[in-house]
Amino acid sequence: MLLWLTAAGSLLLLLVRALFPYWADDCAHILRSLLLAARLLKYKRSQPFRGVLDAFLAAARRHPAKTFLHFEGERFSYGDVDLRSNRLARVLRQEARLREGDAVALFLGNEPNLVCAWLGLAKLGCPVALLNFHIRAKSLLHCFSCCGAKVLVTSAELQDAVEEVLPALREQGVSVYLLSETRKIRGVGSLADKISEASDRPLPRDLRANVTVRSTALYIYTSGTTGLPKAAIVTHERMWAASFIQSACGVARDDVFYINLPLYHSSGFLIGLGGSIERGISVVLKRKFSASQFWDDCREHNVTVMQYIGETMRYLCNAPKKDNEKEHKVRLALGNGLRRDVWSEFLWRFGDIKVKELYAATEGNIGFINYTSKVGAVGRLNFFHRLWTQKCSAVVSFGETPLNVVILSLQLIFPHLLIKFDIEKEEPVRNSQGLCIEAARGEMGLLVGKVTQRSPFVGYAGNEQQTEKKRLRDVMKNGDLYFNTGDLLRFDDDNFVYFHDRVGDTFRWKGENVATSEVADVLTMARCILEANVYGVKVKGNEGRAGMAAITLKDGEDFDCVDAYRQAVNYLPAYARPRFIRIQPALEMTGTFKLKKTKLVDQGFDPALISDPLYYLDAARQTFAPMTEEVYSAITCGTIIL
Repeated sequence: MLLWLTAAGSLLLLLVRALFPYWADDCAHILRSLLLAARLLKYKRSQPFRGVLDAFLAAARRHPAKTFLHFEGERFSYGDVDLRSNRLARVLRQEARLREGDAVALFLGNEPNLVCAWLGLAKLGCPVALLNFHIRAKSLLHCFSCCGAKVLVTSAELQDAVEEVLPALREQGVSVYLLSETRKIRGVGSLADKISEASDRPLPRDLRANVTVRSTALYIYTSGTTGLPKAAIVTHERMWAASFIQSACGVARDDVFYINLPLYHSSGFLIGLGGSIERGISVVLKRKFSASQFWDDCREHNVTVMQYIGETMRYLCNAPKKDNEKEHKVRLALGNGLRRDVWSEFLWRFGDIKVKELYAATEGNIGFINYTSKVGAVGRLNFFHRLWTQKCSAVVSFGETPLNVVILSLQLIFPHLLIKFDIEKEEPVRNSQGLCIEAARGEMGLLVGKVTQRSPFVGYAGNEQQTEKKRLRDVMKNGDLYFNTGDLLRFDDDNFVYFHDRVGDTFRWKGENVATSEVADVLTMARCILEANVYGVKVKGNEGRAGMAAITLKDGEDFDCVDAYRQAVNYLPAYARPRFIRIQPALEMTGTFKLKKTKLVDQGFDPALISDPLYYLDAARQTFAPMTEEVYSAITCGTIIL
């Protein structure tokens, strides 16, 4: 009898696995998500409020000698960073007259000073604006008008960029402070000596007594259709939710996490740094990604979890092969934007590493995790997702019961839809009643997330116009409200989620979002250029899309290759500089006077398909050089690196 039951049980198990191959993964992910959501609910209801800062303080008390940061041959323990952040907070409070709620902009690279500055300011109850250290001039100044920061903290390496805009900053009443000893900007003092002499005693919690789960913790900047950075508001609740992603992906408390992504991005800061603090683990922090140093770093520091974007994975796969490529302890990789072919190559080259591909947006209210590691997918819809998506309206209407909060508050299970989208018109398809039409299973559609109390869209600081552009109304019924991700995705019959493309006036290159209008504004500063239509084009062997501009010339002017190159290099970060120029007699417009891009994108930069004059950015010769079929072939086969 026992033998029969055992055989029947085994047969049943095999049948379940055959019919529902991801059932165990689904159950494990759901259980983990619910446990994390319960923790978030506990933190939200705790008095006083408990934030990610408090998780750091608890880790510093629990194991002060444990390494928190490995950085350029130095080791910083949890205790070290805690004490330094206390000193830094005291000095900034005194010098800048900071009070709870005052926003402070950090213009720093990936370094321990950024981490200490953020922790110190959090202890004062001050939200922090994380500035992209590549931005310059107009974009840099714009960041202050968004978040209202009147204090800028920077380093010696970025003094030239600050000096360029210092008169304008002073007109706005912005005070600038250097954390380093080396200074060359007149009238800007260094805080290094004051910090070393300040007290490292803990700061009173009363200094942040009014901080709540809905208070702003960070401003993280994202490019958009305005051509200038937008300050996405990150609340403390959202910080917690993002920090839980490591745990949701299986990161343990004895892991070592490798961060080579910029900390001014949500991936590096919220998931990487915040998640490591939530776990209380050690971090290997790099100033910037290096394919040649990557695996050596992993071996030296016993890294077990790495973070990536698609571009960094491609760099690793394109690096020269070595005999010891699989000699490391990395077991888990978290990130986004990984192409299917690069994914397969990465696993073949570097061993059995579980890749957890993510989909999310800094300001969005929806995200996915590919917790099964299925190659190519950015997420998975399990039966719990489907159940609660269908019942979301009823659930939300019942109010904030523990069960409802557990299910909705973590932002891992939330109401969302794929709706039909007209790529040519760049707008959702609507029926005769003016409502959107849900995309069929297997059909590409625009991803939208329903805005509710439990899945809010907070928007952008100081930019109601751009906030409103991300709101989509009257989707499934009159009066409803959804967040427009601007991304085209597809759900397959096995409930996996696949990313297809980005819509609108941004494209992604070198891991960065590029705003087309910002690039166009810079190009038209060239003496010869009248108008510019900027878009992204696919380049074989590269992630994302390279910048390309169709331009028209002023009457009587020839294309000045050197001047156009000079404008691009002087006023745009490297990733935003257009790689290709196409000269047209006139730019095509839609009936509503929008620049047409679809045909241009499809034609790309192939001189065999285009009769217009074409140029490419030749960094070695510091000019835009004529595009020939030989050059085109060299670019597509990788001989010429963009």
